[in-house]
Amino acid sequence: MARPRRRKAQAGDVATNRQASWRYHLLERYEAGLVLTGTEVKALRASGAQLKDSYAVIRDGEGWLIGCYIAPYGPANRANHDPERERKLLLHRSEIERLIGKTQERGLTLIPTRVYFSGAHAKV
Repeated sequence: MARPRRRKAQAGDVATNRQASWRYHLLERYEAGLVLTGTEVKALRASGAQLKDSYAVIRDGEGWLIGCYIAPYGPANRANHDPERERKLLLHRSEIERLIGKTQERGLTLIPTRVYFSGAHAKV
């Protein structure tokens, strides 16, 4: 019997959550933008992120990424960001409404599987 393939990190990936496919049954995939501060973008470009225990919630009609660790950026000593703050997700209104229905009705969870850059924009 052939071994199952492991998902390798793609060229633009900053962080991946490879355990998500083991822990959860992934039904659908969405792409969302991230609202970040300047030091978070620089830290992401230096590959300082971890998605292991992170998840997303829909609260007050907005998507929020919770538990994503972005390491502090070294040169920005005093003006650094909080490494584990909640970050807003940028989704279309129709996607948010669909996700609200699925998470409330069926009890599903939103799990980020990877963070990457699409041009100059960080995506989850």
